[in-house]
Amino acid sequence: MNRYTDLIQQTFDFPTKEFHVENNELHFNGVNLMEIIETYGTPLKLTYLPKISESIQNAKSYFNNAIQTHDYQGKYTYCYCTKSSHFSFVLDEALKNDIHIETSSTFDIPLVRSLYAKGKITKDTYIICNGFKRELYKKYITELLNDGFHNCVPILDNLGEIDYYLEHVKVPFQVGIRIAADEEPKFGFYTSRLGVRYNDILSLFEEKIKNNPQVSLKMLHFFINSGIRDTAYYWSELTRFIQKYVDLKKIAPTLDTMDIGGGWPIKTNVFFDYDYQYMADQIVKNIKWMCAKNNTTEPNIFTEFGSYTVGESGAVLYSVLEEKLQNDKELWYMIDGSFITQLPDSWGLNQKYIMLAVNNWDETYQGISLGGLTCDSMDYYNSEAHQYNIYLPKIEQGRKQYIGFFHTGAYQESLGGYGGIQHCLIPAPKHVLIDRDENGNVVHRLFAKDQTEESMLKTLGY
Repeated sequence: MNRYTDLIQQTFDFPTKEFHVENNELHFNGVNLMEIIETYGTPLKLTYLPKISESIQNAKSYFNNAIQTHDYQGKYTYCYCTKSSHFSFVLDEALKNDIHIETSSTFDIPLVRSLYAKGKITKDTYIICNGFKRELYKKYITELLNDGFHNCVPILDNLGEIDYYLEHVKVPFQVGIRIAADEEPKFGFYTSRLGVRYNDILSLFEEKIKNNPQVSLKMLHFFINSGIRDTAYYWSELTRFIQKYVDLKKIAPTLDTMDIGGGWPIKTNVFFDYDYQYMADQIVKNIKWMCAKNNTTEPNIFTEFGSYTVGESGAVLYSVLEEKLQNDKELWYMIDGSFITQLPDSWGLNQKYIMLAVNNWDETYQGISLGGLTCDSMDYYNSEAHQYNIYLPKIEQGRKQYIGFFHTGAYQESLGGYGGIQHCLIPAPKHVLIDRDENGNVVHRLFAKDQTEESMLKTLGY
């Protein structure tokens, strides 16, 4: 008999750190998912909170190991990119780990105010303010600076942005400059729309910062869309960025920090083999080498990890409602949720996640496609990152099948319109938070119930 468990063990190096099976049931980070389903039902989203702290501590170790190995003189600082998930439970967990914050838009700043009011951050916390800024965003940043948040650092995204701060900020303050990096050829544009052109950076500093005692240049900021990967393109762009830092440092003595942005990948398949320690070593080694070559003091290094921080903490669990055979050859499992509304990256970006059966691992399997609840023909999932087909246990009368998508914790709620109106009025599923108590025992609670028809009708004006 070709069992589902045999398929998985033959295809992957299984079990893994995150996944193992006991009594035909899948466990995620040691959590019995069938117990969660039996308690709350499906569809449901879950967040395993300890994974957030684990990821942060791992990254700190990788970079601090690299700093020690290469006798690097700068320090490493971890920032969380709030746009990946703004939920309070994410920030509460992340901030247990002595981290700092990167913001991207206006209403991140009221969020920062709330965290400060609750004692989660202090006025010493770095608030790295990114993005193209409308006037209200600049106003909120100015108010933070005037209120004593001395490590709030607006990252200048265009040549005129600093004029607002020079006019309205009443205390000495620091700024950073974001470089408009060139993107890979596969992108629909050559240079990022965000940041200041390489050729304009020196003149921006000379004309508006250098001789102004009110403002000092703290940081040079770098980010590319394809993330931190071991490719010739990444190392070429990073080298170009380091050279600009070295050039700018010669005339800007207050410049002491290099922000290399975000983009550390997460595991989207069980074959994942990214070497985080190697990449941290190579980044630190490259910066040190170029600084030594140019007789430049080694900068502090900031990162802004978003998906890496929260992505692997998340999962979405579904029930299979029904099996449908179409065209005499296409077998569909219809789920009690929607990919378009609940995992929008799987539809909009063709993002693949780790997909596994939650139960019935000892049963025979078959190749299937998964269909969502909306009436849109694009609401489906039928391939994995490592192969074209997907397989799940066969459905038998009276035997319920549950499935899970894993490492879904970044961006999906905000992109899917959490708590608002979604395609075909598919409601947002319940959200369960999973943690461990002081004795290491699994504890869980309901963060949000299923979205109700009343809330949707109210939003629509009925």
